Amino acid sequence: MKYAVEEALKAYDEGEIPVGAVIIKNNKIIAKTHNLKEQLKCSTKHAEILAIEEASNILNDWRLNNCEMFITMEPCIMCCGALIQSRISKIYYLIDNNKFGGVGNCEYLLKNNCYNHKLNIEKIVDSELENIVKESLQNFFMLKR
Repeated sequence: MKYAVEEALKAYDEGEIPVGAVIIKNNKIIAKTHNLKEQLKCSTKHAEILAIEEASNILNDWRLNNCEMFITMEPCIMCCGALIQSRISKIYYLIDNNKFGGVGNCEYLLKNNCYNHKLNIEKIVDSELENIVKESLQNFFMLKR
């Protein structure tokens, strides 16, 4: 998770919403990204989507079976859909996204057999990393508003 936090802080330094994501396969990092909506002028360039794209390029496959993603903030509905579609095996996230979080919808779809894929979602409890992420988000939005 610390690498995802590092990515979030990069996003903050670049004037992006500070969210970072890392994908691991066989205990090796295959993708590290952060939000790039502002730089790329595209609403879909969330850290999770960019990590999926990077990992797919590395693996030369859209299926990210046996991969795990570490995200600093609960993914939105769009990203949850992409994570299900990518067939990633497990998601770990650090803080809740009370405004746009999509984990509840994700779990509903999976529980009701809307997809033929099993995705495990787990919230990580690490108060030190959580405080870093929350502080960067609060500072980012105070500067923007």
